[in-house]
Amino acid sequence: MTSSPEESPESVVRHATDNGVAWIILNRPAAMNAITPDQRERLISLFDDASADPAVGAVVLTATGKGFCAGADLRGGGRPARDTGTGTGAGADTDTDTDTSTSTSAGTGTDPGTDSGTGEPERVAGDVARLIRRGAQRLIAAVLDCEKPVVAAVNGTAAGLGAHLAFACDLVLAAESARFIEVFVRRGLVPDGGGAYLLPRLVGPQRAKELMFFGDALSAAEAERIGLVNRVVPDGDLAGTAREWAERLAAGPTRAIALTKQLVNESLGADRAAAFAAEAAAQEINMTTADAREGVRAFTERRAPRYRGR
Repeated sequence: MTSSPEESPESVVRHATDNGVAWIILNRPAAMNAITPDQRERLISLFDDASADPAVGAVVLTATGKGFCAGADLRGGGRPARDTGTGTGAGADTDTDTDTSTSTSAGTGTDPGTDSGTGEPERVAGDVARLIRRGAQRLIAAVLDCEKPVVAAVNGTAAGLGAHLAFACDLVLAAESARFIEVFVRRGLVPDGGGAYLLPRLVGPQRAKELMFFGDALSAAEAERIGLVNRVVPDGDLAGTAREWAERLAAGPTRAIALTKQLVNESLGADRAAAFAAEAAAQEINMTTADAREGVRAFTERRAPRYRGR
């Protein structure tokens, strides 16, 4: 897909670094920030850049308008499904909980040229799996693998892939008006974009199944109660709270936080011996950093540490 000048990758994903914090802002408010392929690639690139940039100590992911992200936008371009790599995304209407005009209600194909007479695009075996691997899963992996802590500031409804994008973040702040919807079942789809991986780890298998089997909208307060959200704040306080959290993280020992994130993310898939070995190796690596030496020195000198992200 080639974006129009009005919707270049740079315009639909705003980016700025301020006081050690990289702000990544979804900026398609008219489409409830449904994600196009170009937009997805821009997001992946920005998370990769944040990992490598020593000037960045933390990342905030948020959005403009009334919605955080309505899922994957499969109508945003004219390329065939085998070329887009978006993933199903299962977008949701943030007012009626049905389909939006910008997100398909089911399936992954958008190529009218392969109509076989049934009204459905022709697919080759393996297309859908490849689409998801190259699309939605790459995006979620970019958040999970980012070496800097990522704070989601969820300003409105997060549905389908949009919900999973928030859940992949290390910390989740939600405005009181935010909602989370596992919308896939409404389309007759299996959750993708890492949903069946993320949700059981956050809320346990039974609660995850309830959310995915029924597809009911979850309020911000309920999401906080069951552990999907760290904190709910008034809508007007969301940006300020996200800034406060992110700047506090950015002022911390960057490499120690990165290694801690890696240990926690890998722990649920490891046995005790592997987890203990990874912990010891991480501490060995971390003790070579200037920040670790500064932290110990500051403790012995009874002063506040001055970390530099090195």
